[in-house]
Amino acid sequence: MTKIKSLEDLKKMQAGLRKQIELREKGENPDAHTQIRVAMATCGIASGSKEVMDYLMEESEKRNLDVVVTQAGCMGYCHSEPTIEVTLPGEEPLTYGNVDKKKADEILEKHVKLGQLVDGIIPVTHKTIEEKK
Repeated sequence: MTKIKSLEDLKKMQAGLRKQIELREKGENPDAHTQIRVAMATCGIASGSKEVMDYLMEESEKRNLDVVVTQAGCMGYCHSEPTIEVTLPGEEPLTYGNVDKKKADEILEKHVKLGQLVDGIIPVTHKTIEEKK
């Protein structure tokens, strides 16, 4: 454990602990919050998903958005990495592909804040297309 040598050290520790408590509280009822899952398998990491995840976490906090950003394994969209899945409370998840910091910013501003869809959604066609005979 780190020794506390000043009031500033104590304040830093307090801020860190508050963030941990807030994350734990959000984790107990995740459906009440917007959830963003970032694919962090090997192909995602190689394509820049770590930078996208860091950006999403920093910007969500700066903008005071009620968002839980977590990492996920492979989502099966290696051709479109980095990929993220956004789930607004009470809605079906949507997956975005080829997400860079610029696209992540647009997703936060339009989809998360305003509920508007953004270009780059990967369709889930395997559930809707029927085989023609």
